[in-house]
Amino acid sequence: MLDGVITFFASQQAVRAERLLLNNSHKAMLIPGPREISPNCGVALCFEFDKEKEIINLLNENKVIFERIHYYPEAKQISKWIE
Repeated sequence: MLDGVITFFASQQAVRAERLLLNNSHKAMLIPGPREISPNCGVALCFEFDKEKEIINLLNENKVIFERIHYYPEAKQISKWIE
Protein backbone atom coordinates (compact mmCIF):
# COMPACT_ATOMS: atom_id res chain seq x y z
CA MET A 1 0.00 0.00 0.00
CA LEU A 2 1.38 3.38 -0.98
CA ASP A 3 1.03 5.46 2.17
CA GLY A 4 4.23 7.47 2.07
CA VAL A 5 5.25 10.47 -0.02
CA ILE A 6 8.71 11.72 -0.86
CA THR A 7 8.92 15.42 -1.69
CA PHE A 8 11.63 16.96 -3.83
CA PHE A 9 13.10 20.33 -4.72
CA ALA A 10 13.31 19.41 -8.43
CA SER A 11 11.18 17.20 -10.66
CA GLN A 12 14.31 15.66 -12.23
CA GLN A 13 15.14 14.09 -8.85
CA ALA A 14 11.59 12.78 -8.49
CA VAL A 15 11.82 11.03 -11.86
CA ARG A 16 15.23 9.56 -10.93
CA ALA A 17 13.81 8.31 -7.63
CA GLU A 18 10.81 6.66 -9.28
CA ARG A 19 13.00 4.86 -11.80
CA LEU A 20 15.39 3.75 -9.05
CA LEU A 21 12.63 2.37 -6.83
CA LEU A 22 10.87 0.56 -9.67
CA ASN A 23 14.16 -0.95 -10.88
CA ASN A 24 14.72 -2.27 -7.36
CA SER A 25 11.30 -3.96 -7.10
CA HIS A 26 9.57 -1.29 -5.02
CA LYS A 27 6.11 0.05 -5.70
CA ALA A 28 6.26 3.74 -6.59
CA MET A 29 4.23 6.30 -8.47
CA LEU A 30 4.77 9.95 -9.32
CA ILE A 31 1.93 12.22 -8.23
CA PRO A 32 1.29 15.97 -8.08
CA GLY A 33 3.03 17.26 -4.97
CA PRO A 34 0.52 17.77 -2.15
CA ARG A 35 0.70 21.49 -1.32
CA GLU A 36 -0.20 20.87 2.32
CA ILE A 37 3.12 19.08 2.89
CA SER A 38 5.48 20.92 0.51
CA PRO A 39 5.28 24.09 -1.57
CA ASN A 40 8.45 23.24 -3.49
CA CYS A 41 8.50 20.92 -6.49
CA GLY A 42 5.17 20.15 -8.14
CA VAL A 43 5.96 16.42 -8.27
CA ALA A 44 6.13 13.90 -5.41
CA LEU A 45 6.63 10.16 -5.22
CA CYS A 46 4.28 7.72 -3.46
CA PHE A 47 5.87 4.64 -1.92
CA GLU A 48 5.30 2.00 0.75
CA PHE A 49 6.06 3.78 4.02
CA ASP A 50 6.90 0.57 5.88
CA LYS A 51 10.01 0.34 3.64
CA GLU A 52 11.15 3.85 4.54
CA LYS A 53 14.63 2.96 5.86
CA GLU A 54 15.45 0.75 2.87
CA ILE A 55 14.29 3.45 0.46
CA ILE A 56 16.23 6.21 2.22
CA ASN A 57 19.38 4.10 1.95
CA LEU A 58 18.71 3.42 -1.73
CA LEU A 59 18.16 7.12 -2.50
CA ASN A 60 21.25 8.18 -0.55
CA GLU A 61 23.47 5.51 -2.14
CA ASN A 62 22.41 6.76 -5.57
CA LYS A 63 22.74 10.44 -4.65
CA VAL A 64 19.09 11.26 -5.27
CA ILE A 65 18.35 14.60 -3.63
CA PHE A 66 15.01 14.75 -1.85
CA GLU A 67 13.37 17.21 0.49
CA ARG A 68 11.57 15.00 3.02
CA ILE A 69 9.77 11.74 3.53
CA HIS A 70 6.22 11.91 4.86
CA TYR A 71 3.72 9.41 6.17
CA TYR A 72 0.72 10.39 4.04
CA PRO A 73 -2.29 8.08 4.46
CA GLU A 74 -4.23 10.06 1.84
CA ALA A 75 -1.96 8.42 -0.75
CA LYS A 76 -3.75 5.11 -0.12
CA GLN A 77 -6.41 6.23 -2.61
CA ILE A 78 -3.73 6.54 -5.28
CA SER A 79 -2.26 3.14 -4.51
CA LYS A 80 -5.45 1.51 -5.79
CA TRP A 81 -4.38 2.56 -9.31
CA ILE A 82 -1.24 0.42 -9.39
CA GLU A 83 -2.02 -2.52 -7.13
